[in-house]
Amino acid sequence: MSFPMFRLAHLSDPHIGPLPKPRWRELIGKRATGYINWRQGGRSRAHDMQALSSLVADMRAHGPDHVAMTGDICNIGLPGEFPLAAQWLGTLGSPSEVSLAPGNHDVYLRSSVKHMTRELSPWMRGDDGAQVFPYLRRRDGVAIIGLCSGVPTLPFVAAGKLGASQLMRLEKLLGDTRDEIRVVLLHHPPVDGGGGIRNLGDHRALAEILSREGAELVLHGHSHAISRKSLPGPQGPIPVLGICSASSIGRSPRRRAAYYLIDIDAKGRRLIFTARQLGAAGQFQTISL
Repeated sequence: MSFPMFRLAHLSDPHIGPLPKPRWRELIGKRATGYINWRQGGRSRAHDMQALSSLVADMRAHGPDHVAMTGDICNIGLPGEFPLAAQWLGTLGSPSEVSLAPGNHDVYLRSSVKHMTRELSPWMRGDDGAQVFPYLRRRDGVAIIGLCSGVPTLPFVAAGKLGASQLMRLEKLLGDTRDEIRVVLLHHPPVDGGGGIRNLGDHRALAEILSREGAELVLHGHSHAISRKSLPGPQGPIPVLGICSASSIGRSPRRRAAYYLIDIDAKGRRLIFTARQLGAAGQFQTISL
């Protein structure tokens, strides 16, 4: 079967704002510290919604066939954040055109999970309609596999974890789709981890599965920086791409709002990576990786 060139866009960590006004009873424990950090710690000023709107417009102008969103749409997992998150996801495309891998700010507390599932499940479902991670979506010779590394944690801890059941299912999905271009989505970086307060706790178990079953590309967010690394695979290195926050206006060029365009030739098993980033003049431009 022959497939046309498939264009995938990747963005992450929009941290959309402003925050809806919380009830006092919602500001308990970790959420209280997160709210203070948003209001007084500079996070609200670091994420600019005009920059985010410009990024989405620039991305859509390049006509992606599918969009990969690797989490942290929300900030402190308030119930009121999730309808806004669903509304924003709709600006990227329909649920069949956008795949979401949730982040730690989306799964901020245990109570956040039910709100996330209720509002965002259309973007986190496989082609079989099941709401289970990892999910599988097949598009023109490309197998998109979405994981959830976000888990509720203690205050000041942003670590992630996949868990045994996700890893077991991932291994099977990778084996079942080895004739396709397999793109794995997760929020936390699967490289340079160590179980620390910001890392993926079971990154070694994930790396072992990828070394056995392989994948053609891994996309992640969380670090708010552009990065291109790799993990060992059975047929050679697997590219691992990280991207900046989609709304960041940080002074460091490495951390300004950005996204990837990935052109995939499924028949020729070839991938072409392009990064687009917010420039000093306020326009998005192609940058070298």
